[in-house]
Amino acid sequence: MPRIYRERMQASIEGDFVVFIIGMKINKPWKVHKWWPVFTAMPRMLKELQANPELGMLGHIASFRFTVQYWKSFEHLEAYARSKDHAHLPAWKAFNESVGNSGGDVGIWHETYRVRAGEYESVYRGMPRFGLAQAGSILPVTGATKTGPTVDTRLNS
Repeated sequence: MPRIYRERMQASIEGDFVVFIIGMKINKPWKVHKWWPVFTAMPRMLKELQANPELGMLGHIASFRFTVQYWKSFEHLEAYARSKDHAHLPAWKAFNESVGNSGGDVGIWHETYRVRAGEYESVYRGMPRFGLAQAGSILPVTGATKTGPTVDTRLNS
């Protein structure tokens, strides 16, 4: 069982990073043959990314309909997305061929955010390492503002 942190903790990542959120929306649940390939593609990609840290994914949170991923850089994310040698591009092509003009049986969406060093906030209490703290480091809260903790990057050295 993972350690549960009772005290207030915060995440820390050295340098800039990228948050990538990707999901699917099943609009016609009875058309399983359309959404099942989309549903099963993400676990394969996550397994590949976890097995190859040099690709740049730092960590992720996966749920039934969306996944939050933390990446070293936008360049790492884009290189993975466009690589003919990895799982994403074939899955993307298969999705477009299968669903192209299907009238929205299943939809996919994503959002990408570039985060500059020190320009983020996180709070964890009564939690194991999770999300950004799992992708980077977890540290005790060292300061606070009215809205929450501030990251003291001196603790990373």
